[in-house]
Amino acid sequence: MNNQKKGRESWGSNFGFLMAAIGSAVGLGNLWGFPYKCGANGGFAFILLYLVLVVFTGYILIMTELALGRATGQSIIPAYKKASDGKLTFVGIFSAIAPFLILGFYSYLGGYSIKYTVANLGDIFNANWGVKGVDGSEFFLNLVGNIPESILYTIIFLAITIFVVARGVDSGIEVFNKFAMPALTILLIIVVIRSCTLPGAGGGLSFLFKPDLTVFKGSGWITVLSAAGGQMFFSLSLGMGILVTYGSYMSKSENISVNGIVIPIADTFIALLASLAIMPAVFSFGMEPGAGPGLLFMTLQSVFNSMGVAGPIFGFFFYLLVVLAALTSSVSLLEAIISSFIDRDLIKGKANTRIKWAVIFGLLTMAEGILVAYDALGSNLPLVFGQPDILDAFDLIAEGILMPIAAFLTTIYFGWFKKDFLPAEIKADGSAFKTEGFYRFCIKFLAPLFTFFVLLGQINSFFQLGWF
Repeated sequence: MNNQKKGRESWGSNFGFLMAAIGSAVGLGNLWGFPYKCGANGGFAFILLYLVLVVFTGYILIMTELALGRATGQSIIPAYKKASDGKLTFVGIFSAIAPFLILGFYSYLGGYSIKYTVANLGDIFNANWGVKGVDGSEFFLNLVGNIPESILYTIIFLAITIFVVARGVDSGIEVFNKFAMPALTILLIIVVIRSCTLPGAGGGLSFLFKPDLTVFKGSGWITVLSAAGGQMFFSLSLGMGILVTYGSYMSKSENISVNGIVIPIADTFIALLASLAIMPAVFSFGMEPGAGPGLLFMTLQSVFNSMGVAGPIFGFFFYLLVVLAALTSSVSLLEAIISSFIDRDLIKGKANTRIKWAVIFGLLTMAEGILVAYDALGSNLPLVFGQPDILDAFDLIAEGILMPIAAFLTTIYFGWFKKDFLPAEIKADGSAFKTEGFYRFCIKFLAPLFTFFVLLGQINSFFQLGWF
């Protein structure tokens, strides 16, 4: 076993690393964020800009963060400190704060996913804890208002996350993702087949894939770019230190260039599958594609309720895959949070303190999750930074500010000042780097430009400044 009680850990295999890296990317960002943002931003137009961003920015940042982690052999904060001679230490700190805030509200949504899985399972067996006979919106609002139950499911979700992370890199994170990712993909394909064969599903397919760029008129393209960029950062785990941490566990024989291509392709494939699972069903039942975050928990549950006897079965499978997807990402978020503290202790000559830090930060993020649950989506706490609820406030700080700033400064530093550092690491041990010219051009010119526009768009969107 590669896991070492007294030393730094590593992946057991490249396949295990890939499953974990893809798992960190595939989560609620794909199954919750991508479909509703796609629905609210013109469908095809959103997908088009998202793909452009993934090619010219996402791929570049994935390789950059993986190479940074492997070159330094350290997690977020010490990696940025070591690679920049201390100049970018604050960027590492930004990237460490982001997953801490995200996990605070992610655990809340993950808890809801468990609740919906249990409720649909209850309907299969005609139990009294199901959702049958209750409108999807009503069921969701009842759960939001039931603070003790929301807190309970948040705690359950985080307890599973803590358990997996505490077991270590190859014995916990890698083993879990080797099971979870294939299972998630199979479940998603089952739901896609059912969704796309519903009467009237063609409207959803046209919405997703029929070219329509009317939302780009005027400055509308910046709004769509902002939404697609924010989704890309969240979905691909960029600017939050996860890939730096996972890269630090890679061996020199693993090809970063190849892995850097596989990860965004797999993540985008799952995101498109999620849209195919949701949008045809939404159009089939005459629902609103731009329904916002409620699309996952209100609109879709109403769809399942309308399917008759088969509804609870497909509802159970769908929300089970949402739970698996959420857990693969929450595990990576907690790992990114604690890894810098583990490395700090190892540098000081201490034994591996993984379990201690997993429990400490697991409990701290649990406190965040409980706070989000108590707020009940804006019902019980005052406004923070002008946001409607504490969930959006956490999201603003992490996804709207810290992550794009971290990514922007990373591209500037490694694209203009220390431009040979990461290509040298990517080519370590004789690995081919066939896209080096493309990488150097993008990290110097295109990636900084795109990340800067995403940052402006995120700030404009969160604070409703009306710039565009």
